[in-house]
Amino acid sequence: MQHRHPRTRVLVVDDSASVRQTMKEVLEEDPTIEVIGTAADPFAAARIIQTQVPDVITLDVEMPRMDGITFLRKLMAQCPVPVVMCSSLTEEGSQTLMEALEAGAVDVILKPRLGVADHLKEARETIREVVKGAARARVQPRKAAPRSIAPQQKLTADAVLPPPSGRAMSRTTEMVVCIGASTGGTEALREVLEALPANSPGIVVVQHMPERFTRAFATRLDSLCEVTVKEAEDGDTVMRGHVLIAPGGKHTLLERQGARYLVSVRDGPLVSRHRPSVDVLFRSAARCAGSNAVGVIMTGMGDDGAKGLLEMKEAGARTFAQDEVTSVVFGMPKEAIARGAADRVIPLGAIAGEVLRSTAR
Repeated sequence: MQHRHPRTRVLVVDDSASVRQTMKEVLEEDPTIEVIGTAADPFAAARIIQTQVPDVITLDVEMPRMDGITFLRKLMAQCPVPVVMCSSLTEEGSQTLMEALEAGAVDVILKPRLGVADHLKEARETIREVVKGAARARVQPRKAAPRSIAPQQKLTADAVLPPPSGRAMSRTTEMVVCIGASTGGTEALREVLEALPANSPGIVVVQHMPERFTRAFATRLDSLCEVTVKEAEDGDTVMRGHVLIAPGGKHTLLERQGARYLVSVRDGPLVSRHRPSVDVLFRSAARCAGSNAVGVIMTGMGDDGAKGLLEMKEAGARTFAQDEVTSVVFGMPKEAIARGAADRVIPLGAIAGEVLRSTAR
C-alpha cells in the first residue's frame, strides 16, 4: 500500500508551461498540499513516478507524444494512482472525459480554451478540494485495453428551498427514488442503473459534475441501461423506467402536481458548496414525497446529502447509504450514517435490489 505523507503529494502533467506553473501555485497555497513535480508530457511524468509515486496526478487530456487517456490506461494497469483529469469545457471534451472516468479517473477539472490561467486562479478552492478528495480515493488496477484563500461560506438547502408549509403530501400510486453521489459516483451509478429493469420506479440523480458534462454522462448511461436516462429539464415528469440526471450548474428539486412528480431545475447559490446539491434534492423529496420516496447516498467527499437524507428518513422515506468497502471515497455516506440518516448501510452491488424491494407494491 502506498505510504501516505503528512501532505497530499501532487504531480501536475500538462503541456502548457503557464498552466503547470499556475496549477502549482494554486495547489501550494494550501499548506496541506505539496507539488512534487510538473511534467510537460506523459513520458516526463513516467520518469518522475519511477522515483517518487504521488498521492494524486492532475492530467491534461490533449498532449504531444501521448494523449492523457492513453497514459491513464497504462497508469491504471501498471501503477494505480488517483488521477484528476483536466480538459476544455466543450461537448467534445465532455465525451473524452467520460472515457477518462471509465478508464479509472476519479474526478475532473474543466478549463476554458482561453484564459486558462485566470480561470484556474478563480476556481482555486474547488481545484484544491477536488485534489484532496482524490487523494482519499481507493483506486484499483484496470486493464490496459479500453472499455486557502478564505473558505467559502457553506450554505444549506435553506438557501434554495423556502420553509416547509406542512407535512408531505399523502401517498400516491407511485414511488420515487432520489440518489446522490460525488467522487467515484459516475462508475458506481453506472453499476446501479445497469442492474435495474426497464420498468423500474422513476429516479432522480444528483451527481456532482460541472455544467455540460452531465449531458454526456446521461447519454452514456442511456446507451448502457435498460432504463431511459436523460439530463433533467425543468418540468420533466418523473416516470417509471426513466432516470433524470441533475444538470451541472443548476439545482434540481422534486415537486408534485396532483398524483405525479416532476422536477424543477433552477439557479441558486452553492449549497454545501455544490450546485447541484444532494441536500436540495433530498429535502425537496422529504417535503413533497414523504414515505413515497427512497433515498440513497453514495460515494463522495464531504457531507452534501447527509442532512437531507435524515430529513427524508424523518418524513417516512426508506434510506440507504453505500458502505465503506465499496465506496471510492467514504465521505458523504459516512456523514449520513453518523447522523443516523440511513436505515441500512449496504454494498454497491446491493443498492439496485434494495431500491426495487423498497418500491415494490
